[in-house]
Parts: sequence; C-alpha cells; structure tokens
Amino acid sequence: MRIDIITLFPEMCEAVMSESIIGRARAKGTIEVNCIQLRDYAFDKHKRVDDTTYGGGMGMLMKAEPIALCFEDICRKTGSRPHFIYMSPKGRTLTQDRLRELSKLENITILCGHYEGVDQRLIDEFIDEEISIGDYVLTGGELPALVLADSVSRLVPGVLSDDICFSEESHFNGLLEYPQYTKPSVWRGHEVPQVLMSGHHANIEKWRKEKSIEETKNKRPELYEKYMDSRKGDS
Repeated sequence: MRIDIITLFPEMCEAVMSESIIGRARAKGTIEVNCIQLRDYAFDKHKRVDDTTYGGGMGMLMKAEPIALCFEDICRKTGSRPHFIYMSPKGRTLTQDRLRELSKLENITILCGHYEGVDQRLIDEFIDEEISIGDYVLTGGELPALVLADSVSRLVPGVLSDDICFSEESHFNGLLEYPQYTKPSVWRGHEVPQVLMSGHHANIEKWRKEKSIEETKNKRPELYEKYMDSRKGDS
C-alpha cells in the first residue's frame, strides 16, 4: 500500500510514521508513506496556500489550486488516481470496518486541513471521502491523518507479525477485547484468573469470549446491542 499525506507539517508526520511497527514496515517496503509539503505547490513567492473567505468571517481558508496541483502530481507519479480522503470534523466517523475496507486499496491520499478548512470547490471536485476521528475539533488535520495512516497500515498483510495480532483486538469482531495479564501471577494481592494459567485452551477461549462480551456490555452498551442484534439469526 502507498499512502501520501498532503500537509503543511511533513516533518511532524514523518517523525511519527518512521517509528515502531510502521517505521519497520516502511523500511521493509511493506508499505510506502510519503509526507508531502503542500507549500511546494504554491505558485507565489510567499508560498501561500490560504486566503480570506468570501462573505467575510474569521480565519483563513486553504486554497483549492495548490491542493489540486499536489494531488495531480501524485496521480502522475502513481500512474493512477488514489482514493482521496480529507480529514474533517464533518466527515463520517472512522471505524474498524472502514479501516478494513481502506486497507484493501493500493493507494490512498490524505489531506490535512488547517485554518477554517478547505475551499468547497476542491472538496466537490477532488475529494472522494471525508473522515472524522471524533466529534471534536483540533488545530490541524495532521493528528487525524496520522491516526488514519497508522490504523490502516497495521491491517496491511506483513505489517504485523500475524493476523491474530489484530483479529482478537477491540472492535475487530464488533466486541471489545478481553482483559489480559502478565507476570507476576500475583501483584499487590491481585491474582491472575486461574483459568488463564490452567493450560486448558478450550476453557481459556470460552473465558475470553465471555469476558469480551461482558466488557462490551459494561463499557460500550451501544456496541453490545449491535452485537446482540447481529446474533439473533444465529441459532
């Protein structure tokens, strides 16, 4: 998979995407991530990518043309038209299901917004999808873009050591993950559940499934209801 991040702060994005699991996957060539400076596509001597809004109002708006030029350059370099995502608080909330779908694509481009957002004409003409990471507003789109890039990259085959690394995690199957424990077996008077030390794999799996359902019911009742509704036809 190739991910291009269009940003005013490529160093910030590069620093995050060069570390840990994602950094190792990039080094191996399992994924390709490019953090592109939008100002390189500005066409005045001041490299401006924003201007005042028509109709008045506070703040500046990102101009359409530099973004369009940048994306068109990416298209030329890839020989295709990547799926173009704009990180926006107006977008559809990111979910694990959507991440699974995106991880099957060969190329995605992520636009990091700033100021008061982006000229609507660019969105109408170029953007395939607006995505939000939650119902709140940040100072820029870099953090949301990094959340998306990290979470979709780890689903690409070969990034994690084994599919089980993510297939038993929270949200993968509609449930939250079961509790986990490590050594020592007794910590400040709290013991690890005996079933986990029994070596009986069937009982361990049964316990984990029950705890996963319990965690979901207690912490995310809306997910629990959705899960139970999906099970009504199973009998």
